Amino acid sequence: MVVPRIGVTARDALLTTLLAAVAAVVAVMWPGVRALDVPGALLLIAAHVPLALIRRWPAPGLVALVILVLPYHLAQFQHHALVPAEVIALFAYAVLGRRVRAVVTVVAFLLAVCVFGMAMRAGGGSLREQIAVIEAVVAVVIAVQVWRVHRARLATITERAERAERTREEEARRRVAEERLRIARDLHDLLAHSITVIGVQAGAASHLLHADRPLDRAELADVFGAIAQTCRDARTELRGTLQVLRGTDVETSATLPGPDGIADLVRAARATGIEVGFDADSLREGPGGAGAGPLPPEIGVAAYRIVQEALTNVVKHAAARRVEVRLTRDAGGLVVRVADDGTGPSGAAPEGFGILGMIERARSVGGTLDAGPGDGGGFVVTAVLPLADAVSPR
Repeated sequence: MVVPRIGVTARDALLTTLLAAVAAVVAVMWPGVRALDVPGALLLIAAHVPLALIRRWPAPGLVALVILVLPYHLAQFQHHALVPAEVIALFAYAVLGRRVRAVVTVVAFLLAVCVFGMAMRAGGGSLREQIAVIEAVVAVVIAVQVWRVHRARLATITERAERAERTREEEARRRVAEERLRIARDLHDLLAHSITVIGVQAGAASHLLHADRPLDRAELADVFGAIAQTCRDARTELRGTLQVLRGTDVETSATLPGPDGIADLVRAARATGIEVGFDADSLREGPGGAGAGPLPPEIGVAAYRIVQEALTNVVKHAAARRVEVRLTRDAGGLVVRVADDGTGPSGAAPEGFGILGMIERARSVGGTLDAGPGDGGGFVVTAVLPLADAVSPR
């Protein structure tokens, strides 16, 4: 419980003093069964003292008030004079205290029994008056409970609204982060591969121009033609990627890369001087009997991007002479395997995102990916992409 400021306590003391004075005047001017004497006046004033401290100590203040008002009522002094103090004490405890229902119910029961007992002894008109006091006490208890329930309900509604708002904000931030990651991954896969291949091809052209042997114009034309084709492929793929990101109303199959484009990746990798083995029929029905047929678009995109990134890393880092690309269906899904005979870290440079990007690609469709040194040397990337219940990447 937070201790209130000194000014608040002083104000409560002043209001309590005024309330006690009014109660004393009422008890003197309209005496009940017993006229107010010195002991009654002391009990009346003392019963108001806990009100000055009930804001700081709700439970002790209410208990002290009950202890002081019971002798007052049992002595048959003016009962109505203490009703305001009792109502204020009950309401203050309902707002500030704990275990409100049990405590307030017990206190109200004690006060009602006391007043009802005294009224039965007095009889006559006094009985009706004391019943009115009982009704006032019961009304306070009911009002306290209604107030408490209303506050609890408002607090619950407010908490739920705030929690829902926080959840919406967190979901929005998560979706933005996922979308940014997807865009970064798409652009990395596309640009890193194209720029790497163009760089290698441009290096080959430079080597031809500076070589001691006579310039072979046909060979040089082939290198520049490969560079131009790589640029055209990159431009086409970049246009399709941007159309997907912008939500342009186009055919998905016309914008998203897939297994059919892997032959172009192989051709571009071969143009850098690496021998690339790739069976165009490698998507035939595997030993598991999965059956032939077109791949789901999301699986095709994931397979294409994994092969693209793996070949990019081979060209940049592996120092390989040969690389094998194999895509095979089996009962569990599509198995993508890219294995090279190089000696370098073809998984990616230590500061790069090659392996991480491929793992994210596989996970985005519910698959797995392993990358590491091969048994006979080189580096092997193996991804298993499930064909059943494929998860579309966001």
